[in-house]
Amino acid sequence: MNKGRLEAFSDGVIAIIITIMVLEMKVPHGDELASLKPLIPVFMSYVLSFVYVAIYWNNHHHMMHAAQHVNGKVLWANVHLLFWLSLMPFVTGWMGENHFATWPVALYGMVMFMNGVAYTILAVALSRLHGPNSAIARAIGRDKKGKLSLFIYAIGIATSFFNNWVGFSFYVIVAAMWFIPDKRIENALTEKKNNEIERTN
Repeated sequence: MNKGRLEAFSDGVIAIIITIMVLEMKVPHGDELASLKPLIPVFMSYVLSFVYVAIYWNNHHHMMHAAQHVNGKVLWANVHLLFWLSLMPFVTGWMGENHFATWPVALYGMVMFMNGVAYTILAVALSRLHGPNSAIARAIGRDKKGKLSLFIYAIGIATSFFNNWVGFSFYVIVAAMWFIPDKRIENALTEKKNNEIERTN
């Protein structure tokens, strides 16, 4: 099954998610700089969520570049990921509007945790489809970074009930971990290409 429609659909949904998030930042009625002050929490939550969406788009693009084809399981796994990503505008807005209160921060972490789980499910589905010796399977491997991210999310969620800002900081840490695009897939594809060149020579 061709992967083109999956990529196009995913790109469209992600573009809509970003659009909805930025529309949550309402223009203030005042014309003084002081009128922007109430928007600072909203802007902070938007920036973090924008970074997260960018991270998911980058890594999704890399993963689909390594994929040769898709099947029904991959399609559903991808839709599952998009479902959790589509909840980001809601939790982003709720967290920003309520100045990083406990429950909004906790729910934000829960949605991010489920995004991580959904991405892992998609990666596993693609690995199984392409086989253990495929570039995508070798690149993902045991996915220690992904598992560590889920662990940090869980800590952030639990911590947010004691100190919401400390809980929020754990989500920032995960974003910082993934800010530089994951090179595993690029390296695996480069290795595969080099091996093919050596065989032809």
